[in-house]
Amino acid sequence: MALLTPQGVKEVFQFQRSQGRERLRRLLNWEEFDEQRDSRRSILLDTLYESIIFAVGKGFPWVEVAQVVKFTEELLRETKGCSITEAVTILGNKLRDYRGHFNTTHLLALCDYFHHTFIRHYKLYQYVLGQDQQVDLTVAHLEVCMPPQPLPLAEGMDRDLWIHEQQVATLTEAEAQKRADVLLLKEALRLERENSLQKAFAAAAPAQPGQVLERQELESLVCQAVHTQMELLQELLQRQIQNTFAILDLKLQKKTLNLNAPTPIPTPITSHAGQEEALKPQRASKGKKTKARK
Repeated sequence: MALLTPQGVKEVFQFQRSQGRERLRRLLNWEEFDEQRDSRRSILLDTLYESIIFAVGKGFPWVEVAQVVKFTEELLRETKGCSITEAVTILGNKLRDYRGHFNTTHLLALCDYFHHTFIRHYKLYQYVLGQDQQVDLTVAHLEVCMPPQPLPLAEGMDRDLWIHEQQVATLTEAEAQKRADVLLLKEALRLERENSLQKAFAAAAPAQPGQVLERQELESLVCQAVHTQMELLQELLQRQIQNTFAILDLKLQKKTLNLNAPTPIPTPITSHAGQEEALKPQRASKGKKTKARK
């Protein structure tokens, strides 16, 4: 590890966190790395940066702040793979070795800092910094669609009025669909009638060409045709009555909606001509009152 200078750690502290971390990486002569893929180096850089923030916050001189970073890096490296008991012993030995670099107050603060951070979360530090981690990173490229260009505000309308128009349009469409259903039903019944009559005529036709139907067979054929016609007309009338009631119900709903339609917001009068038009009824009313007094 390159020894940091007092001026270097001062520059790191004066930057914002992201810029300070980047400045610290350069001062340590580290190559650029991917923060997400190389989480170990990223956490190590965070630990060294936090040691600077701690030392400055406790009032360490800049010379001692640089020594704190060196102390942190050595402690992390020397405790790699050790048990927590061995780590506490290594921490105590290093504090004794650095007695010449810090006064008693700062040495106690440094001891307290590492006991409450590094030692308390020692297993976590060992898990992250002491062994290789397998990172499964999935990168997804998502296309962001820009919203459509909004219409001019002058073409907008009140929300309640817009909802009312949508409801009226829905009822109008449903009414048109009912009328179309009646036409389709008429056509379907007509085709069914023709098909039934053709089957009846084919069944009653003479077996040999030129053979004349007897009176009884002809009467039966006519009765069958009339019966078929009446059945289809009855079904058509029932369907038409149902659709007529449905159409009347839709018309009633539209009428109710139109009676309860929201009042559109009046356009503000801004022009001089508009103001003159608005004042005319008032002037006429004043004129009538003056004549009445006379």
